[in-house]
Amino acid sequence: MHRLISIALLFLGASLAASLFLPDSLELRQIMQRYQDELEPNSTKADAPLRTRRAIGWSDREDILQLHNKLRGKVYPTASNMEYMVWDDELEKSATYWAEQCQWEHGPKDLLMSIGQNLAVHWGRYRSPAYHVQAWYDEVKDYTYPYPHECNPWCPERCSGPMCTHYTQVVWATTNRVGCAVHLCPRMNVWGEIWENAVYLVCNYSPKGNWIGEAPYQHGRPCSQCPPSYGGRCRDNLCYKGDPERHESPDMNEVEKQQEPVQPRTTPTKPKPKPSSPKKPANCETRMRDKCKGATCNRYNCPANCLNKKGKVWGTLYYDVQSSICRAAIHYGIIDNNGGLVDVTRKDNFPFFVKATKNGVESFSKYKPGNAFTVSRFLLYLIRVFCPANCLNEPSYWAPVVGTNIYGDGSSICRAALHAGVIKASGGYVDLLALDKRNSYLNVTLNFRVVVVVFFDPLKQDLNNTEGGSFRVFAVRE
Repeated sequence: MHRLISIALLFLGASLAASLFLPDSLELRQIMQRYQDELEPNSTKADAPLRTRRAIGWSDREDILQLHNKLRGKVYPTASNMEYMVWDDELEKSATYWAEQCQWEHGPKDLLMSIGQNLAVHWGRYRSPAYHVQAWYDEVKDYTYPYPHECNPWCPERCSGPMCTHYTQVVWATTNRVGCAVHLCPRMNVWGEIWENAVYLVCNYSPKGNWIGEAPYQHGRPCSQCPPSYGGRCRDNLCYKGDPERHESPDMNEVEKQQEPVQPRTTPTKPKPKPSSPKKPANCETRMRDKCKGATCNRYNCPANCLNKKGKVWGTLYYDVQSSICRAAIHYGIIDNNGGLVDVTRKDNFPFFVKATKNGVESFSKYKPGNAFTVSRFLLYLIRVFCPANCLNEPSYWAPVVGTNIYGDGSSICRAALHAGVIKASGGYVDLLALDKRNSYLNVTLNFRVVVVVFFDPLKQDLNNTEGGSFRVFAVRE
């Protein structure tokens, strides 16, 4: 008797395919010998070299990768944006870690936010990893392009019925990296049954696929809609960059070290910005760890042309604090190469950072915990204020107005609204938009039937004041 099961990730999806074969066979004993080091990590031999054994052989890695690309290149209907897939050592490491847990479920949970994952398990006679990859692809018989219909099994208790989420992950166009591992589990609980000497295959994918409601690829002439980063190159119906050898330096995979107190720098020519400043200046190499303290960070103003700078980025969606803020924002898609405002929020002790190439920025991986941050798009927030009647009669020394159109934050909101003409002397609602500080404010007296005095007292308000923020006022249209 033999058994074979596969499971794939559709956020919380899973699957089952079962068959029977002999549990005690020559092939099984060969498998056990092949992965003996996994079962006896502490065993030593006098002539054994001191090295780390990989959880999958070179020939199996090549078979998995070549089969993925062969299958991706022959999808029907044809794909116009299918990317060539390469092997990723970091994804292999993460797959090795999970395979060694011998748990028949997707995981680790924190990592699943950033990667796709296909699983398979069998016991008995030998099944190559490529056999499982082909079985995943063969689910195409239950798939109707561009969206699945009846392909929705009852999971996770016991999956039955048509399944296609392995197939859609294998052929997800933008997934261009894969890393797999095989582990021999002495005892593995597979939905309530204990399987002895189960061979467990884990394949991790990046960027992840199987987004609900989306087709796995775009239909059209092969390679006719490849991302610009591929430079128009095509190989076997796949968008192709080539296979350059990359060697990551050790600092790309280290856990964040304990931070030493930063000594304050003396910068007499540039005043230190106040914490309440609406935004902080940043360059393309500014790291979040250097600038951001506490749980929530302030807004950063990213300059243009960060796309081709050298600031490094670790992670996807959640970024390690050693990452460049501005290049992480481009990677996420919050800003483009023209720069702009970015809101940053810190997250402590994030377990994994997964690399991906997005929007022209390539990020790196760390499969060790570290502090993280997220980026979000800057939005304009208007604050609505109700102004009472008779504000015009307030004395200027109590309710000053500094500026024209843009007012210093020491100004009276309601009298500034009168000055701008957005309300009448009878009062009313005003929308207030907070802005950054101004180097100077224009001193103009406006008259719209009534005179509003622009107050200036050198002891209280300075028209060339560089501290504090500013604001604008807008009429509320009912």
